[in-house]
Amino acid sequence: MPKKAKPAGTGKEERPVPRKQAKVEAAGGPSTLNFDSPGGLFESLISPIKTETFFKEFWEQKPLLIQRDDPALATYYRSLFRLTDLKSLCSRGVYYGRDVNVCRCVSGKKKVLNKDGKAHFLQLRKDFDQKRATIQFHQPQRFKDELWRIQEKLECYFGSLVGSNVYITPAGSQGLPPHYDDVEVFILQLEGEKHWRLYHPTVPLAREYSLETEDRIGKPTHEFMLKPGDLLYFPRGTIHQADTPPGLAHSTHVTISTYQNSSWGDFLLDTISGLVFDTAKEDMELRAGLPRQLLLQVETTTVTTRLSGFLRMLADRLEGTKELLSSDMKKDFVMNRLPPYHVGDGPELSTPGGMLPRLDSTVRFQFKEHIILTVGLAQDRSDETQEKMVYVYHSLRNRRETHMMGNEETEVCSSLRQMSFI
Repeated sequence: MPKKAKPAGTGKEERPVPRKQAKVEAAGGPSTLNFDSPGGLFESLISPIKTETFFKEFWEQKPLLIQRDDPALATYYRSLFRLTDLKSLCSRGVYYGRDVNVCRCVSGKKKVLNKDGKAHFLQLRKDFDQKRATIQFHQPQRFKDELWRIQEKLECYFGSLVGSNVYITPAGSQGLPPHYDDVEVFILQLEGEKHWRLYHPTVPLAREYSLETEDRIGKPTHEFMLKPGDLLYFPRGTIHQADTPPGLAHSTHVTISTYQNSSWGDFLLDTISGLVFDTAKEDMELRAGLPRQLLLQVETTTVTTRLSGFLRMLADRLEGTKELLSSDMKKDFVMNRLPPYHVGDGPELSTPGGMLPRLDSTVRFQFKEHIILTVGLAQDRSDETQEKMVYVYHSLRNRRETHMMGNEETEVCSSLRQMSFI
């Protein structure tokens, strides 16, 4: 029977939590994930914790450890990625640095043991066995269908990109030194066991990845072992390190991460830039030139006062508008997210009939969660009229093979349709 989840390290947060933690029986929970809807998937992922409880008590606040004694779920987790999968993946062509890293934590520092060029399974296994190195596989959802299925649903649920990395660590070894990340992290333990230590953030809800030295982080606030079927969540900025204890089998876990650059600050930067651009078209004050040599001088009180006035004017304009014409964050998300999950390589995502809709047509979207509507000004108007357009962004033609691998081919990987705004 599944065990009830609890905060990682209940009790006084200043003290480490012993490895043997009390568990409370739950009424039960699903043995496999629920793919009926994005919300259903997330709720089954964190079961038996309820979604409302998770976002009220844990999200961006504190770690959550879910320890389960569920053989069916443990078997499913193991199927997501195994050490033995590396052999077939290497035969498909993976490269050091881009697809795989080989590393080990030595004296509190990360030592990278990558070779050049294409990775070969026998060499990876040699470094794993003889050098006790961790194998880090980047974005396995590009190759593993079930991870694609999970992450595509999570991108629909969060409305944010969802990436992943697999870490395979031999017994008696640690791959990475203490560090914190700029993403919300969900750890799924797939094979073996791993010993985790979490520490108070030095930068809560951090916007950047950073290493931390042992003398800065103090004692762990949480300490525990993860076993297959267990899940760990912690907010961005949480300092952490993990190792596979000696005498055990190797450990494999997948880190599923989201909400990078998805803060109110990021949204404000996106919104204000678009708002300034749009307002400058109508307000001559914003189009007036800067004072001579302003950029060569130290900012003065006069300049600060002028900027404050502009900001107040923009705030008034923002309160009076029903729509924001800037949508860079929306476009970035759609252009880089996973396409809808489907089985096989057939034409499932093709447009039925290939007919474009007329202005009086009723349009039904098959993949509503992969469609974003936004309003903007027409880009190619030669006259003085400012005709608004409805832009329909979709990810149906995005390429799974390039997901979370940088900005290459983004124009090819995304599709855009536009219709006149009525």
